[in-house]
Amino acid sequence: MLWRGRQRKKTRKELGEIAEDHAARYLRSKGYRVLERNYLAHGGEVDIVAEQGDALVFVEVKSRSSAEHASPRESVTPGKQRRIVKAASTYLASVQGRERLTRFDVVEVLITPQGRVENIVVIDGAFTA
Repeated sequence: MLWRGRQRKKTRKELGEIAEDHAARYLRSKGYRVLERNYLAHGGEVDIVAEQGDALVFVEVKSRSSAEHASPRESVTPGKQRRIVKAASTYLASVQGRERLTRFDVVEVLITPQGRVENIVVIDGAFTA
């Protein structure tokens, strides 16, 4: 939608959804197989559950619309990590099969206030359980 020749700023929720969509597409382009999106369990959420080779990867997507703020990876606090690990544990308990290597990645998405993605960075093994 245009307003006086410029695109309107997106809400935080809209920016988050755009960032997650772009992150999922980017991961697929890098050989990940996306299994779940927005997996909720026990007060935690995993933005993307994916496979990469033999690894089951739990991905937190963090976006920022300005370089003036802390980097997205810095906002994955120890408390947030605990909630992600708790949800991941529930996911692992719900799937049948062999034991698997697991990893926790963070995908940083730099995005304009209008929703244009400027950069995506994947941080493999950003934290451990």
